[in-house]
Amino acid sequence: MKTYENTGNKDTRSGFGAGLTELGQTNENVVALCADLIGSLKMDAFKANHPERFYQVGIAEANMIGIAAGLTIGGKIPFTGTFANFSTGRVYDQIRQSVAYSGKNVKICASHAGITLGEDGATHQILEDIGLMKMLPGMTVINTCDFNQTKAATLAIAEHKGPVYLRFGRPKVANFTPENQKFEIGKAVKLTEGNDVTLVATGHLVWEALEAAKALYEEGITAEVINIHTIKPLDDKAILESVSKTGCVVTAEEHNYLGGLGESVSRVLVKNNPLPQEFVATNDTFGESGTPAQLMDKYGLNSKAIIEAAKKAIKRK
Repeated sequence: MKTYENTGNKDTRSGFGAGLTELGQTNENVVALCADLIGSLKMDAFKANHPERFYQVGIAEANMIGIAAGLTIGGKIPFTGTFANFSTGRVYDQIRQSVAYSGKNVKICASHAGITLGEDGATHQILEDIGLMKMLPGMTVINTCDFNQTKAATLAIAEHKGPVYLRFGRPKVANFTPENQKFEIGKAVKLTEGNDVTLVATGHLVWEALEAAKALYEEGITAEVINIHTIKPLDDKAILESVSKTGCVVTAEEHNYLGGLGESVSRVLVKNNPLPQEFVATNDTFGESGTPAQLMDKYGLNSKAIIEAAKKAIKRK
């Protein structure tokens, strides 16, 4: 079985900051806007290097989206930065009307997504943002798994024409994907080969899926792990090719099972090849205050939960 090495825990928001810093040097049309969270979004270097292309909007997220939409008219490529909760729920009308409906080339970059925001609690831990954004026509939705992939995705979305929602997180997590990788929007990455169950994971749950696959292998169960970094457009082909071999699937995400990756995969299966599916996600609930590790354990968003779901899916074949 192919294994992956954690080269050192890093936060995915720093991957965004590194990518944005590089874009500042290589693409003069890239501009950045922040809603009073420069340090949290790791936008410090871009601001220091390109003050004329940085806009501190303050705690006025709706205005930030409107300004970003306007900047695209002059050919700029705006990257907005704030917490995922404020990037989506607080400004949904502005995104729908000024960005999605108009097809504006705005890159909505959202940190502190999911329950791994941790101690800030339920009011800040958005678990429905993927659903909100993927339902908007023309919106590309990306949820990266580690520092390296987040940096690569940040670079890639600058070249993509059209609105993008890029979701990443606060805590330091395993960094295991290749450095300086090529990021292909809409193209899933198969991490391991397997015949017994397909593990389709996104974001922080990708590493947990790999850990689950290792444990299952020791029990004689081979799992095919697929990293779905792009939730919309979804790589239907990769999913269908895998499940046609394994006969069942587990989806894993740091998001409500309603409206997330799991439901997108269900749509693909129902239309093409209905097979047993199990969900590892939050169960129609808000979060609470706690450390990321405590919350991931309580809400069943870890390798243990994926292992249990895999065994259940296999029994249903």
